[in-house]
Amino acid sequence: MTVPGDEPSALRPIAMFDSGFGGLTVARAVIDLMPQERLVYLGDTARYPYGPRPAEEVRRFAHQIADELMRHDPKALVVACNTATAVALDELAERLDIPVFGVIEPGVRALARATRSGRVGVIGTVGTINSGAYQRAVAASAPDVELTALACPGLVEFVERGDTDSEQVHVLVERLLAPAVAAGIDALLLGCTHYPYLARTLSDVMGRDVVLVSSADETAFEVLAALANSGVADMSPGESHRVQPAPAPTFLTTGDVTWFADLGGRLLGPELVDAAHVALS
Repeated sequence: MTVPGDEPSALRPIAMFDSGFGGLTVARAVIDLMPQERLVYLGDTARYPYGPRPAEEVRRFAHQIADELMRHDPKALVVACNTATAVALDELAERLDIPVFGVIEPGVRALARATRSGRVGVIGTVGTINSGAYQRAVAASAPDVELTALACPGLVEFVERGDTDSEQVHVLVERLLAPAVAAGIDALLLGCTHYPYLARTLSDVMGRDVVLVSSADETAFEVLAALANSGVADMSPGESHRVQPAPAPTFLTTGDVTWFADLGGRLLGPELVDAAHVALS
């Protein structure tokens, strides 16, 4: 465990959390874009999914997890969960003395760039869509577009079981996205970090002409730019020029460690070779 104040700011880790595995899409983007940075990721798999939970409960979870991650003395916190971003980002940013990043604003900016017709869609959990966070963000940054916002209950649970392309998933996606197809959108924002794992099924249902927009890469670019501008990005040499390899990411879970490491490794890649359990009171 890092003791706060022991390391220069540039060498401190980037902390990240999600309700489970979805945020690993953001972790993948951060690892690929900033391989020299240390990453501490916490998946709250004991209490997933967040989408159906009351906003106040998700808000409490987010503050609790942030407090746990602050024990690692991070230089930034990424809320890699759309539901938690929608209900807790502003409070976390105000309370913590480090930069706090969410996934909603970066995704909306990418969505606005992707559309040609001005008819766009966003899909998310019940909690995210009901919060109105995406609707407000689109209205503020792209007021001329016509937005179809759809809650998609059940999709997160399929991903968390490792089922991303079965017939059952396809049927559910067809039913949930029917209004988006009818609206004739040409860009669809995946407003849940779990949804990129369903990209093939989503593309089959929406058609190849509809651009699927994930906030993961945009969030990683935003984190890199902010850290570089503030002078705390790790500017160590790339892997091929390092004397020592970059430290391996740290992965934590509130649930079953074996399941998290197995499924998480299949979703993320070889970086998630193991995980540790953390108990949140």
